[in-house]
Amino acid sequence: AAASGGRLWRRVAAGLGPGLRGGSGRAAEAAPRAQELAERLREQRRKEEKREVSGERAGPKGRDCGSRHPAQRWVRQLALLSKRLQHVHPNVLAKILKQEILYQNEEIVVINKPYGLPVHGGPGVKNCITDVLPILAKMLENMKAQPLHLCHRLDKETTGVMVLARSMEVAEKIRLLFKTRQVEKTYWAIVLGEPEPAEGIVEIPIVEKEPSHHLPSLQMTLAPNYRLRPEDGRELKIRRQRQADSAVTRYRRLARASACSLLELQPITGVKHQIRVHLAYGLGCPVLGDHKYSHWSKLAPQKLPEITLRRLKLEQSKARHLPLHLHAHRLSLPLGQQIDLVCKPPLFFQKTLRKLELDIAKD
Repeated sequence: AAASGGRLWRRVAAGLGPGLRGGSGRAAEAAPRAQELAERLREQRRKEEKREVSGERAGPKGRDCGSRHPAQRWVRQLALLSKRLQHVHPNVLAKILKQEILYQNEEIVVINKPYGLPVHGGPGVKNCITDVLPILAKMLENMKAQPLHLCHRLDKETTGVMVLARSMEVAEKIRLLFKTRQVEKTYWAIVLGEPEPAEGIVEIPIVEKEPSHHLPSLQMTLAPNYRLRPEDGRELKIRRQRQADSAVTRYRRLARASACSLLELQPITGVKHQIRVHLAYGLGCPVLGDHKYSHWSKLAPQKLPEITLRRLKLEQSKARHLPLHLHAHRLSLPLGQQIDLVCKPPLFFQKTLRKLELDIAKD
């Protein structure tokens, strides 16, 4: 809508420019026409927004291109999912979370976090998990129930196991378990390429990169404490960056096909965007749909191999709509007794596994 709106504004400016540059009489004559064109622009924006919400894309001569390319319409609908979640009533969002409950007892409630839903509020965020926790608590117990409390966080685009506590005391206890690395976390990710070796540990510190004109938003990047000597490729230790955080990720390949791999990941530490950065920059295997960490020095849609595009029945120009394929699959929590929580990947993740023929049993 913004792009087409910009083109229309340029046409408006071109049509009104000479009149406005002339005398006041010409400007007065142009005013009704400017008003009429502005109204047309607003109407066009309204129509395009309706098409966006319904997941359709109008083609040339009014044809609906989306119906001719069901796979491309499917990824566009997924890209619009987080926008829809921002416009539902908080009560509706709380009901959605209630339907996603995996486990609960007198101390915790465990949900399957939906794709595209932020955990915390921020600029442009109308709905987030934190805001609806009091409503969800009342739905689970009664009108006098205490709000639920966050114990950890997941990225907006990450799905899977998320633990909520029924009291602040339990929340603090679980946060300490995370901090002291007593919680075993296992993620699944579909990545581009194949890691070499197929199983191992990435242990490279991570630091926040300063914004620039190429990367306007904050990003994390690697801050290795070594460099390779150009003469013979030997590792030489260098001084560690003061702001860098230690980061360790264990990985194992479960399947490979279609120039992609399914990986099982265990983040030993809990640095922001750790898995995504270690996979993209440490192993050269970015998560499928990770448009933030697929290029070193710019923000741009992920470039997919031809075989991957064919299997997904997708054009490269539509790759920007692909969702992040990172899922919190399992969490083992030592809370009195060992609680093992397992969550199946969302339908879009399972569908991608089938399309790419990533079969764990075959590999």
